[in-house]
Amino acid sequence: MAEENTGASVIPPQAVTASPVARARGARMGVLIGPAQGAPNFITRRFVLAPGARIPAHRHPTIEHEQVMVRGEMVLGMDAVVRTVRAGDAMYLPPGCAHWYENRTASEAEFLCVIPNTPGYETEWIEEPPEGAFTG
Repeated sequence: MAEENTGASVIPPQAVTASPVARARGARMGVLIGPAQGAPNFITRRFVLAPGARIPAHRHPTIEHEQVMVRGEMVLGMDAVVRTVRAGDAMYLPPGCAHWYENRTASEAEFLCVIPNTPGYETEWIEEPPEGAFTG
C-alpha cells in the first residue's frame, strides 16, 4: 500500500527549541505543533519548569488553555484555588481565569498547553516578575 502524505507529523520534544518565558524565573517554552506544522486551529506548547521556577499570575480575557502535566509536579493557582498537579493531570483554564505556576520540587516539571491559534491575544499581568526572572 502506497503512503500518502496527509500533512500528519510526529514531533519529538527534543526537536523543538525551548526559549525562556518572559517575566518568569526558570521556565522554558517551545511550540510543538502550530502554524509551522500546518495546524490551522490550535497551538500546542511544551513548558518545562526548573526547580524553583515561577510564572507569575496573569490572565487572558479572550482565550482558554487546556493543559496536561507530562512529568513531575507543580503548584498551580487558578483564581482563588491553589492545587498541586502531577503527571497525568489535565487542567482547564477558561478565558479570564487568573493563573500562575510554581515548581516547589527538586525535579523539573513539564506540561503541555493547548491554546487557540489566534492572530494575537491579550495578557494581563497581575503580579510583578519574580526575582531572577527573564526580562528579555
